[in-house]
Amino acid sequence: MSLIPAQTAFVFPGQGSQTVGMGKALAEAFPVAAETFAEADEILGFPLSRVAWEGPAERLNDTRYTQPALVVHSIAALRVLQQHLPGFRPAFMAGHSLGELSALIAAGSMTFADGLRLTRARGEAMHAAGGGQGGMAAVLGLDIPLLETICREASTAEARVEIANDNCPGQVVLSGHREALTRAMQMAREAGARRVVPLTVSVAAHSYLMAPAQEAFNRALEATPIQAPAVPVVGNIHARPLATADAVRADLQAQLTHRVRWTESVRFMLAGGITTFVEIGTGNVLSGLIKRIARQTTRLTCGLPEDCSAVA
Repeated sequence: MSLIPAQTAFVFPGQGSQTVGMGKALAEAFPVAAETFAEADEILGFPLSRVAWEGPAERLNDTRYTQPALVVHSIAALRVLQQHLPGFRPAFMAGHSLGELSALIAAGSMTFADGLRLTRARGEAMHAAGGGQGGMAAVLGLDIPLLETICREASTAEARVEIANDNCPGQVVLSGHREALTRAMQMAREAGARRVVPLTVSVAAHSYLMAPAQEAFNRALEATPIQAPAVPVVGNIHARPLATADAVRADLQAQLTHRVRWTESVRFMLAGGITTFVEIGTGNVLSGLIKRIARQTTRLTCGLPEDCSAVA
């Protein structure tokens, strides 16, 4: 199909989209994708491509491997798309949580090598901060104001729970200390939630428990050269474009401990004239969320060879 730059946004998936085999078919079909995975292996000093393509799933699901694997697949797919659409620049880019790093690399705010090393540091920091005391749960069917009230009432000075991801209307993820999270889950059920689903994770992402991980990540961030994005990247923290290098740093310096405002980010892009969203990388999770936010949009994926060819 023919994409119109002023009406198109590129979006990049985050953790949870990974699957064994991710990027393999793309690398077999397009030399530039194979070269991207090979480049990543060299940058990181270990065969990430083998983990992504062959697993085992337990290793790929270790956040130290999950995060760089997702970013590499996204950039490989982006490079394939750029060969199909030379010179194409969307009006906006955005990424969900980890996907924000893919978006920043794609927008030229950091090099692939620097961004990938930063991604590896993010995964290492989150792994080290796991600690076992935190958890996450998805709540379906309750709105943000009610869940904010539930989180306040379920929290104590010693154990807090908060909203981690505002994914789309009716799908919100809570994160925090297991004790407070358990209380909040029960309160959500009593308030009429359609479903309350504990997530199989080892960390309480986007909560106060990630403060040690944020500190470790920030040390790596300080050493990373960053410049203003060439394409506006809508940040997770404020759901507004990151226009300067300082704005990019500020967003990333708080990202691990703050809410992912995905619904607001998509609505900002919609208000800016976006009608087509291209999800670049593994899976179609974001396309599903965007459909829930704005059904009238066109949603495309570019992660498999046939999808990338169809987009162009």
